[in-house]
Order: sequence, then C-alpha cells, then structure tokens
Amino acid sequence: MESLDDEKDGGFEASIPKELGHPIVSNGTKFVDEVLKGPNELCLENFRMDKLVFYKLCDMLQTRGLLRHTNRIKIEEQLAIFMFIVGHNLRTRAVQELFRYSGETISRHFNNVLSAIMAVSLDFFEPPNSEVSQEIREDPRFFPYFLVMLVLINFNFVWFLFLKFIGLYFTIFNKNCVGAVDGIHFPVTVGVDEQGPFRNMNGFLSQNVLVACSFDMKFHYVLAGWEGSAPDMRVLNSALTRRNKLDVPDGKYYLVDGKYANIPGFIAPYPGVSYSHLEFGGGFHPRDARELFDQRHSILCNVTDRTFAALKERFPILMSAPPYPLTTQVKLVVAACALHNYIRGEKHDDWIFQMYEQESVLQLEDPMPPLEIEQPYVPAETQLLDGPFGTEELEDASQLRDSIATEIWNDYIRDYAIIDTVV
Repeated sequence: MESLDDEKDGGFEASIPKELGHPIVSNGTKFVDEVLKGPNELCLENFRMDKLVFYKLCDMLQTRGLLRHTNRIKIEEQLAIFMFIVGHNLRTRAVQELFRYSGETISRHFNNVLSAIMAVSLDFFEPPNSEVSQEIREDPRFFPYFLVMLVLINFNFVWFLFLKFIGLYFTIFNKNCVGAVDGIHFPVTVGVDEQGPFRNMNGFLSQNVLVACSFDMKFHYVLAGWEGSAPDMRVLNSALTRRNKLDVPDGKYYLVDGKYANIPGFIAPYPGVSYSHLEFGGGFHPRDARELFDQRHSILCNVTDRTFAALKERFPILMSAPPYPLTTQVKLVVAACALHNYIRGEKHDDWIFQMYEQESVLQLEDPMPPLEIEQPYVPAETQLLDGPFGTEELEDASQLRDSIATEIWNDYIRDYAIIDTVV
C-alpha cells in the first residue's frame, strides 16, 4: 500500500482553510461530530458533500467490509480525513494540526479510504443507456431562433415548427449520441529520471487523462495515468484496445473535439472549419452544412468542460501535483471521478453541480495553475492513428458525419424558408 509519509512538506505545505484557521474543538473526533451535527452547509464546505450523502457512503463502505471502526477512529472520521485532504488540497502536516493524530495515522487512513473507494469505483461508472438525455432534450440553446419568433408568428404554427425541429434534430444528432469524450491534463509529481515522458507541450509535468461523460455531467469511463507527452489519439486508442476498455454500444457514438480523428463510435468536428465569425444566438448565420454542424457539435461537447470544472471545484487536490507516489496520484483521479458520479446520483442538485449546470458559468474567471493553459492544438490527422479500424470503417464514419451534417443543414434551410414566407 502506498504511503503518504514521503511528502515534501516544506515545499508543498498547505494550510487549513481560512474559515477553520482557529480550531473550534480540541480534536478530530469532536470536529467531525460538530460538522455532522451542525448545519448541512458545514458538511458541504468541509467534506464536499451533503450530510445524508456522506452518511450513506459511510454505510456502503462499512457494509461491504471495506472500512471498519477502530478503537480510536470511527468510519465517519476516516472518510472525513480523506475528504478534507482532497477537498481542500491539504497536506498531512496541516491535517495533523486539526485532527490531532500522527502523520502515520493520517496517512494510513487516507490510503485505506482511497483503496475502499477504488474497490467500489466500478459500481459508480455506469455505461451509457439508449435514452436521449433530458438535459439535451430540454436545453433551449438548441432552438434559440424559434423563441424569438413567438411574437411574429401564429402560436400553432410555431408549436408545429418547434416540434418538427426538436423531433428531427434529436433523431438525427442525439438519438444515438451517448455523450462526449475528451482529455484533460492533471499535474503530477515524479522523480527526475521519469520526468521526460510526463512533460507536456507546455513544459509542465502532467498525466493525460481521458474520460467519457454523459450529458448529465457523469463519467462513463476514466483512463488515467498516461504520460503528459502522449498524443491524445494514442490515449484514445489505448482506451479502445485495453482489457478494461471504453465500450461504445452498437450504433451509438460519442462526440470528440478536433484533437481526435473521426472514427467509428466517435464523431469529430470538420477540420479546418472556422466559425468564429458566427453569432451564437438568434442571429446565428452559418454559411454551409459544415459550419452549422461544427457549431452544434461544439455546444454539445461543452459538457466535458463543465464536468471537469465541477470535478476540480470539488477536489482541488487534482490541480496541485500532490507529492504522493505516482500510483496514488493516478488512483486519486479515478476515485475523484467515482465520488463525483456517486454524489451526482445521490444529490443531483448538489451545490457544486448547480454552479456548472449552465454554460455561462464557465465565462467566469477560473483560478487554475499555468498547466491549464490551452494545450497546443495538434490536428488528429497528424497524430499516429494505430487504432483497430480499417479503411472501410473509417470511410463509413466519415459518411455518417456527412449525413448528419446534411440533414441538419437541409432542415435548417427548409424551416427558415418557411419562416421567411410566413413573415
């Protein structure tokens, strides 16, 4: 089992959150008891989840025999230590000051809880289902130009046109679309002799993490641990060919951005299409089918940005290059994603999820370290494509994208011609 006692406290020391700078109790047991018996907001702030969700998670880990009470520390306090570290990016020394335990005790229980969460993590990653996501079906961003017509056209006509557009659009684009796939770089700490492969294009040490997520901001799949220098397509190919692989249901697909190639099961935007001149609102004026496709595609892919933002908000330790063994750093990513899913399932309107439900929230300033500077763009076509697909399969994937773009464009032109005639 990995130990956290190898931390370089002097270089990475963090302090107790400002609101806890003056201990209100004499030891960790009393602190946890006070938080769990106090207002729900205390648990949300300190342990990053609702009280009922926290207790239910404790019960699950105990029932499955993954955690047990000890003579000194109950399961609730063990989980609290873990959540306090990952939820506030604290190091062992700072947690010692609050919980009044030795560094060895803090380290041991941190690792025990991490192992317990990893043991149940697969239960929290659900494969995609066949239903169209409610978040997409009811999202007004996909029909803004119908909303502004309400005052100009007879209501019955608008309702007919609205239903026609929604039915056709979601049949074409979303009936078989189960989510989006993207990659993110999290900082890592590795030995000097290992740093070369982990140094990404921006010069920072990172692990390249690939995820598949639903439009409900839940992770379907997580592959962590790839070196920061690894091309995104190589990471995706690994996810598709490893034993515990990313499985795409027959006839379904994920959306991916321009870092990836357009391959079976993954629809990418058209390369070389620029739509920065377009207005993303009621005045949206695409010049051709590719521009319209890429704009719709971009809106849907935004769910990965919001999901990553919620993950980092809840678990800031992911952004700090924690000085733990590399295997522990990789496990932390998977465990954080698993807990993200668990909380989303138990408390859908959790306060952090509410912060990132709407795309507009992402326009706020995001206090991220230099690592999160946009990674240099490398077209998928220039990356090594060594996946398990033949020429015919790749051509079929290209034709599928073309057919979707054509149908969306034809519907767009036809409906606007009708509107112009009526108005």
